[in-house]
Amino acid sequence: MSIKCFYYGVSKQLEDTFQATLNLAETYNWFHAMKILVTGAAGFIGFHVCKRLLERGERVIGLDNLNNYYDVSLKLSRLALLEPFEEFSFIKADLSDRAAMEELFATVEFDRVVNLAAQAGVRYSIQNPHAYIESNIVGFLNILEGCRHYGVKHLVYASSSSVYGANETLPFSVHDNVDHPLSLYAASKKANELMAHTYSNLYNLPTTGLRFFTVYGPWGRPDMALFLFTDAILNNKPIKVFNYGKHRRDFTFIDDIVEGIIRTLDHVAEPNPEWSGLKPDPGSSKAPWRVYNIGNNSPVELMDYIEALEGQLGRSAIKEFLPLQPGDVPDTCADVDQLMEDVHYKPETTVQEGIKRFVAWYREYYPTQVSDAERKSHP
Repeated sequence: MSIKCFYYGVSKQLEDTFQATLNLAETYNWFHAMKILVTGAAGFIGFHVCKRLLERGERVIGLDNLNNYYDVSLKLSRLALLEPFEEFSFIKADLSDRAAMEELFATVEFDRVVNLAAQAGVRYSIQNPHAYIESNIVGFLNILEGCRHYGVKHLVYASSSSVYGANETLPFSVHDNVDHPLSLYAASKKANELMAHTYSNLYNLPTTGLRFFTVYGPWGRPDMALFLFTDAILNNKPIKVFNYGKHRRDFTFIDDIVEGIIRTLDHVAEPNPEWSGLKPDPGSSKAPWRVYNIGNNSPVELMDYIEALEGQLGRSAIKEFLPLQPGDVPDTCADVDQLMEDVHYKPETTVQEGIKRFVAWYREYYPTQVSDAERKSHP
């Protein structure tokens, strides 16, 4: 299998790409084997999902627009680790490009889709709201249309714990109402769940939404707390500690998240036979539609999280205590009982172990950013 990367423009370009890279037998095998589309393939979670699927022998088509929301070189480094897999191909395209997405689904008959591409970040949604509509709403509609028209057997997509918004009942349950988002990012993810339900109901398209809870680990996003804290501590700069440190987060290690994604992808959503419109359950439906929390089910105090990081780095943080950020929530905690019951999900990575593995990766990936003193204390 020699196809690795192609870029969507027009059908002739796509046709030429396949003709140049595949012989007839390879083409037959490619189009008749199980094929999984993973969007956001160069992103943090998407990269890890692609890698896990490829390691178990799946054929994976990764899609990403490689935008500059954060360092593009990090995204390219992730893709470089996927390139050696013969069953991986990459497409540079934007979900909001309707023509490109229509062409993609018409050309490659996907069996299943994992939609992880999105404009992320609660705080950035206040600065640049239009990006969230284009990617998270328009882009997701294009995914739904492709799945609808081309017989995709199961769509798994990223939602977020942010949908719980003003809800203060802990732990957050999929059976809770989520009608009071506190940011446009959260509203866009809630909209995704509603849009998916509509397509599940109208077209019998099985869809599963996963509400991620504070994912961290190697190859993470530079705008996330662990990444920002590590960089600041190593460079003797203050870290910003919001809500004066009075946060609890259900920090979830990337390996546990990926395990949950794979398990739900294999467990095609089905109608809930006990669902009733007289007492509707927000987490299921009479249509083949489900939403799940995917977290660690063990919230950690932010100050304890920082302390664990300080221990791994061998130095103390300079802390700048600040008020609660607009659009943020003080605490999160995932009730994962439904996910455990349906797919036997069980997170296994402690925060101490997860931070240790992140710091090891960070030191390897950014060796020049580690001070001489840090190198001497960790030979």
